[in-house]
Amino acid sequence: MLLIHTSKITGRCRYIFNLFFKDIFGIDFEITSDVVRFKEYTAEKLSYGSAPFADEVFIQSHKLLFETGITEQNVQPFEWNKNIVFFSATKNSSLPFDPFAAAFYLVSRYEEYLPHIRDSHDRYNAFESLAFKHNFLHKPVVNIWAALIKELLSKKYTGIKFPERKYKYISTIDIDNAFAYKEKGMMRTLGGYAKSFLQLDFSLIAERTKVLLGISRDPYDSYEKLFDIQVRYKLRPIYFFLLGDYADNDKNISPENHKFRSLIKNLADHAEVGIHPSYESNKNKNQLQKEVKRLSSILNSEIAKSRQHFLKLRLPDTYRNLIELDITNDYTMGYANQIGFRAGICTPFNFYDIDLEAETQLKIHPFAVMDATLKYYMKVEPQNALSHVKPLIDEVRAVNGVFISLWHNETLSNDKVWRGWMNVYEEIVKYAAY
Repeated sequence: MLLIHTSKITGRCRYIFNLFFKDIFGIDFEITSDVVRFKEYTAEKLSYGSAPFADEVFIQSHKLLFETGITEQNVQPFEWNKNIVFFSATKNSSLPFDPFAAAFYLVSRYEEYLPHIRDSHDRYNAFESLAFKHNFLHKPVVNIWAALIKELLSKKYTGIKFPERKYKYISTIDIDNAFAYKEKGMMRTLGGYAKSFLQLDFSLIAERTKVLLGISRDPYDSYEKLFDIQVRYKLRPIYFFLLGDYADNDKNISPENHKFRSLIKNLADHAEVGIHPSYESNKNKNQLQKEVKRLSSILNSEIAKSRQHFLKLRLPDTYRNLIELDITNDYTMGYANQIGFRAGICTPFNFYDIDLEAETQLKIHPFAVMDATLKYYMKVEPQNALSHVKPLIDEVRAVNGVFISLWHNETLSNDKVWRGWMNVYEEIVKYAAY
C-alpha cells in the first residue's frame, strides 16, 4: 500500500489523490498527517508538502489544495520534457511542478468559476480556457502527468504493482430530432411545406412528400446504419434522447408519439440510453425532472445517464440539478466550438463541488470530439476530418484512457449539408475501436 503524507488532509487533497491513485492507477493508498508514522513506514510512500523527510518520492505542494473557495490563481504554464505543466516547484521536488494542484485546477473546472465571457448560448467558451490559450487542449495532460508519477514510483519502489489499464472507445449519439419529416404532426408538417414553398424549394417539398408517402426513407432515420456499425465493430453505444417540450431550440418528436417511444425502446434493447436534457430545462429544474420521468416511464427503469442539449453546462448548478434527480453519469464535459479535452483528462472522474468543498458521486465522462464542432465551428471538410480526430485518439490510446465521440443521427443521413459525414463517422469508429 502507498502511504501519502501531507500536513493537512483537506477535501481537495482526498479528491485529487482518489483521482490519481484509485481512478487512474487502481492501487491502494492511505493519506496521513502523522509524521512519525510516515517516517517509520518502510514500504512505498510519497510526501506532499514544503520539503521531503528523507529520500521518498516528494512532490512540493502548491497552495491550491489547502485553500477553500475561489480566488484568482497565478497560472503560468511552461514546457518541461516536451510536456506542458504549471504550478512550478523547486529543485528538491521529484517533479518541477505540482501535478496534483494542476490536475485539480483542470478537472474541477476551477477557471469556469472565475469571471469570464459566455457565448450566445450561455456556455463557457473554449477560447477562454487555459488549455486553448496555451495550446494544450489537444492533450490529456492529467493522464500524462499521472504517467510521470507512476514512473517515479516504479523506479523508486520496484515492488509496487499497477493493475493494467486498457484503452477504451465509447460511441455516443445524440437524438435531437429523431426524424426529419415523419411523426411531426399536422401543424408542423403543414408549416414545413409552407416554409419550403415560400423559399421556392420544390426539391424539399418533393423529398418530404416521398417520405410521408413511404416511397423514401426519412433522411434522419439512420438507425439501421448505426446498428450495422455497432455490430461490425462490437460497440456498446449510448443514445441520448431529447424529450423536452417543443421550443425554438428543442424540436424533437413529441414524447407521447407512439413510434418515437417504440424507437427509444428498440434502441434500448441493443444499447444504453440516457436523457438529453432540453435547452429550456437547463435553468428549470422542474422541467428537467419532467423529462427524466418521461424517459423513465418509456423504459420502465431508472435513468442514470445524461448529456445536456447544446452542451449547456453551468457550474455547479447543472450538475447539482442532475444529482438531485439521481443521475449518476454525465457526458456533457466537452466544448461545442473546439475538439479536445475540456478538463484535461480522458478518464471518467467524479464532480468536485468547489462551493461545497465536497466530492460528489456524479461521474463525469469527458468527450473529445463532436461532429458539429468539426463542421460548423472549425469549418472542416469531411475529407479532412479524420486528420483532426486521429491525433486525439492516439493521445488517449497512449495513456490507456477512454475516447468518447459525440455524433448525431442526422449527421449520418449523408444528405445535403451532411453529405460525406457518414463515412467520417465510420472511419473514426474503425480507427478508434481497435
